[in-house]
Amino acid sequence: MNLNPLFLNYIDGQWAASGSGQTFENRNPAEQNELLGYFQASTIEDARHAIESAERAFAGWRATPISKRAKVLNRAADYLEANLEAFAEELTREEGKLLGNSRDEVARSAQTLRFYAVEGQTITGETFPHDDAKMTVYTQREPLGVVSIITPWNFPISIPARKIAPALITGNTVVFKPSSDAPLIAYRLAEALHHAGIPEGVFNFITGSASNIGKELTAHSAIKAISFTGSTQAGEAIQGAASMSTRTQMELGGKNPLIVLADANLDQAVDLTIKGGFSLTGQACTGTSRVLIEKSVKTDYLERLVAKVKELKIGNGLVQSTSIGPLATRQQLDTVLSYIDIGKREATHIFGGEHLQGEGYDNGYFVSPAIFSDVTQQMRIAREEIFGPVIAIIEVDGYEDAIAKANDSIYGLSAAIATKNIEYIQRFPSDIQSGTVKINRTTTGNLVNAPFGGLKQSSTSTFRESGRVGLDFFTQTKTVYLGY
Repeated sequence: MNLNPLFLNYIDGQWAASGSGQTFENRNPAEQNELLGYFQASTIEDARHAIESAERAFAGWRATPISKRAKVLNRAADYLEANLEAFAEELTREEGKLLGNSRDEVARSAQTLRFYAVEGQTITGETFPHDDAKMTVYTQREPLGVVSIITPWNFPISIPARKIAPALITGNTVVFKPSSDAPLIAYRLAEALHHAGIPEGVFNFITGSASNIGKELTAHSAIKAISFTGSTQAGEAIQGAASMSTRTQMELGGKNPLIVLADANLDQAVDLTIKGGFSLTGQACTGTSRVLIEKSVKTDYLERLVAKVKELKIGNGLVQSTSIGPLATRQQLDTVLSYIDIGKREATHIFGGEHLQGEGYDNGYFVSPAIFSDVTQQMRIAREEIFGPVIAIIEVDGYEDAIAKANDSIYGLSAAIATKNIEYIQRFPSDIQSGTVKINRTTTGNLVNAPFGGLKQSSTSTFRESGRVGLDFFTQTKTVYLGY
């Protein structure tokens, strides 16, 4: 494990500094005085080197028996699990999330590697009936080639793992660029694959600004596929830069609703709201940002919600009693505070939204969770992704009104409903325009073995991530007519 505060790129099987000779800092969002390390400010030439090394390695990796590819993933999972406590602490110090959430994320990433090590070995083609007795017609699945993996800072190891593992097990080679706001835990994933014995050039890790190297990672002629998670705006830019023959997979923004009907268990609904909207400091693409509450129970629900939110402790994620950690970056702090100001002008400010100052807060990006009521469909806090601990409460007249307002959005990533009504439970999955649908559960969270993805501007709606279908994006189909 590298304990040096200078962290290198990993290209063609070697740890190497950027040709620029420049680095950028990575600091703790809960304690900005703590420097976690320096990372490479890579150049176009560095990115090109990584892509070319992956291109050279493709033929050999494609020909490697799949059982040997699986062993690499399993050994990488072993490495993550052996260092789970150390890596979880680093993740909390780097991104700000609670230590328990960090442990879960590192463990989930190892689980993802193991899942695809097994599931990838079950890929098969099909055979087709026909009238020629001396011919067999079948399909075979093949890897695409060099794949660019570009990931965000909010789940900086689990999102990369669910993209990289299916890419590698199906025989592709990878160039991986993590967010510059959380490169350390991504480095640990690269380190795990290195220790697992990944062949030279098969996996490449490069850090730096998207403005410097992003175009090379998306427009280079050797790139056969791009898997990206991030903002809808950035996804649109990548989609525009990619060639017609480059396959893309985009998981983008969300404005996820929780519908609370009058018959719901209100204590459970409050719990779903807090877990969905305020855990992870609201920094989840599937986080609850709108609550559509039936008019007759709105007052009771709000009283219970505010009472529970007041009990939440905000602070450093390494402290066991902390309920909500800091925002991950200064930019995110500024964005959230600006939306809180917008909300105060647009709606009724019920609680929270303060930029916390004083002991324990002065050197971090801490904001108390904010609740706004009397929100209408036209308000910006009801329509735009905030990506922070801000909840907009929207009053509805019943199920039909709730569905109409929930669907009145450019996004369609995750949606939930709290109700005991069996009719609405049955109808909700069909009525809601969302790729992930939850009933009496939070909008956040998805299984390793289940598909994940959004509708509308939350996704390209082409290939889903996670689960067995997560393999589909990284393979192409050939149809073979074998006569004899």
